[in-house]
Amino acid sequence: MDYERVAARIRKSEGLSYLPYKCPTGHLTIGYGHNLEHGISIEAAELLLRQDIEIAVRQVKNAFIWWPKLTEARFYVLVDMTFNMGISRLCGFKKMLSAVEAGDYKTAAKEMLDSRWAFQVKGRARELSEIMEKGEW
Repeated sequence: MDYERVAARIRKSEGLSYLPYKCPTGHLTIGYGHNLEHGISIEAAELLLRQDIEIAVRQVKNAFIWWPKLTEARFYVLVDMTFNMGISRLCGFKKMLSAVEAGDYKTAAKEMLDSRWAFQVKGRARELSEIMEKGEW
C-alpha cells in the first residue's frame, strides 16, 4: 500500500481540526478524522506528553526571568505545575513565586500546600513541595 497516497487522500477528505469536534455521526473527533472514542496509542500519548512538556517549559521560561537560578528539580516543579494547571493559574501563586524568586524555598513549599490546587492533587502537591524545598528529585 502507498501510505503517502492514502494519507494525502484522507487529509483532503477529512480536513484537519486541531480542536475536538463531533463528526456527522456524533463521534468526538480530532486531527484528520481520528475518533477519540477509540482512544490513542501509547506512541501518540507519549508524543502528546513530550509536546505538552515542551510548551510548559517555554511558558515557565517566558514568565519568570529568574528561572535560570533554580536547580533543575525546582525548575521542573514549576514545569509540572504549569503542565497540570496552566501558566495563568501558576502565576496566581504570587506568594509562592515571590518566595521562589527570593530563594526562600521552605516558604515556597509551604505556600504550594496552602492552596486549592494542593487539596485537589494531594500526593502530587506534597511530592512537588518536597522537591521545591530540597531542590532535588
